[in-house]
Parts: sequence; structure tokens; C-alpha cells
Amino acid sequence: MAAKKEHRIEIRNKKASFDYEFLETYEAGIVLVGTEIKSIRMGKVSLVDSFCYFVGNELFVKGMNVAKYFWGSWGQHEPLRDRKLLLTKKELKHLHQTVKEKGLTIVAVKLFINDEGFAKLVIALARGKKSFDKRASIKEKDIRREMERGD
Repeated sequence: MAAKKEHRIEIRNKKASFDYEFLETYEAGIVLVGTEIKSIRMGKVSLVDSFCYFVGNELFVKGMNVAKYFWGSWGQHEPLRDRKLLLTKKELKHLHQTVKEKGLTIVAVKLFINDEGFAKLVIALARGKKSFDKRASIKEKDIRREMERGD
């Protein structure tokens, strides 16, 4: 019997780490419909400009683009629909209070498939960086790159 080929799906939001300073991270489940999980397993997802918001006591992610499944027919999903996130009540309450009081935001950082086959979204409580903070991170990245080349 042939061994199952290990194929890890991990989609990152690289722009978020450049624009925001992450304070806390959480791992949330996602409510998916139709052929969304098949598109995610194929890696057809974009997290650019995605963020989270509250409706009542529920957390939703907006701007996460899950492309339509190529082989799907009548059961296709809406690519840019808002998707509900699954967190514990304690985590939801903490996030809701923090975002309301301090003017912080919640951004999607990474999407992956865990060992059980469920899609998980890593979200971060984040504070926006100012332009001088962005310049400093670019400078650090360039210095690190030069050090690696020099060795």
C-alpha cells in the first residue's frame, strides 16, 4: 500500500505583517459551505485585505477570497462572502472588549488545514503601524538579508 503523500496547505497574509503589529494571535475554525473546502485544499485562497468584525457576539471574516471550485456545478459558493469564525465564548468576549475600547483591529494572518482535515484561520489582534515603523521593518529585513549573504 502506497504511503499517503503529505501535502500541507498554508496560505499567509504577508501584507498584514508589514502593515500591522501583532499583539495576540488566535486559531479559529471557519464555517464553510458547498465547495469551499475543496478550493481551500487546492490552495485557491487569498487573504489580502481580509479583516474580522463583530455582528452581535459573533465574529466574521470579510475580504477572504475563496475561488470557485473548477469542477463544481450547481453547488458553487460565493467567493467573497463573509464567513463566520468559531472561537470560544471567553476568546470572543475578550476580543470584543479589546477592539471596542482600544481602537485595535483583528486581521487574518494565516489559513491552514489541520491534521484532522479542518480549515483553521489564524487571526491576530493588531495595531496599525505608522510609516516610520514600516521603514524600520524594511531596514531590519535588508540588514538580515545582507548578513545571510555575507556568511
